Amino acid sequence: MSESFLRGRTALVTGSTSGIGLAIAKALAAAGARVAINGLGTPEQIASAVREVEAADAGTGPAHVRHFGADLRDPDAIAAMMRDLAAWSDGGVDVLVNNAGIQHAVPLHEMPVSRWNDILAINLSSAFHTMRAALPAMAARGYGRVVNIASVHGLVASKDKAPYAASKFGLVGLSKVAALEYAAQGNRESGGITVNCICPGWVETPLIEPQIQARMRGGSREDGVRALLAEKQPSLRMTLPEEIAALAVFLCRREAHNITGTALPVDGGWTAQ
Repeated sequence: MSESFLRGRTALVTGSTSGIGLAIAKALAAAGARVAINGLGTPEQIASAVREVEAADAGTGPAHVRHFGADLRDPDAIAAMMRDLAAWSDGGVDVLVNNAGIQHAVPLHEMPVSRWNDILAINLSSAFHTMRAALPAMAARGYGRVVNIASVHGLVASKDKAPYAASKFGLVGLSKVAALEYAAQGNRESGGITVNCICPGWVETPLIEPQIQARMRGGSREDGVRALLAEKQPSLRMTLPEEIAALAVFLCRREAHNITGTALPVDGGWTAQ
């Protein structure tokens, strides 16, 4: 199959102005997709993300990359975004990647109610709203891919992460239900409809750099990484955002038509313990 196998398809990646989401958006563009990015940032940061996705585009050009600024805490804003996307893409998205996520790590009794509400809204409810809008059109075309970026914390728990774990466990469950409901749609030739979760452990992004620095204790950065990962991740190696993106793109291939309802850990053995 051509490496531009997504030419003619449209993808939406939420939380894609940086980190894992941006890496996925770039990889989908490289596979030929028209890409809608969504996420927060300054105008300069958003423009930079659009340029990066355009640069990765497999020859389809800048008109095939666009930023949608919906606040994912707001169901009405999500509905408006999905309507705009349907018009922009001439029918709706073929690939939906729900990547947006936030967390706040404190003990349960110290968790502000407002943070609980925001985490559940962005990490879980926004995926419900985008999937609810996107899946019927996918079924009508006989091809669709939903890739939800959950977390190792959708499979196992850690202290001080009650709303984050609740949202990610919920995202895994939501994905399994949707996978069952749409499993028989389409066929091998069309590609069918699949819904899967990717569950990363430690991923090397700027957000975790302070935790690495705190564990260096006069040693090298590699020492800091190994000390951080030794607490959970047996491989002692972090995953790169581009590696998560490569898995997301593989799940979009026609050959992956029978991979559905899964929660795929990319965690260096964390959940094998």
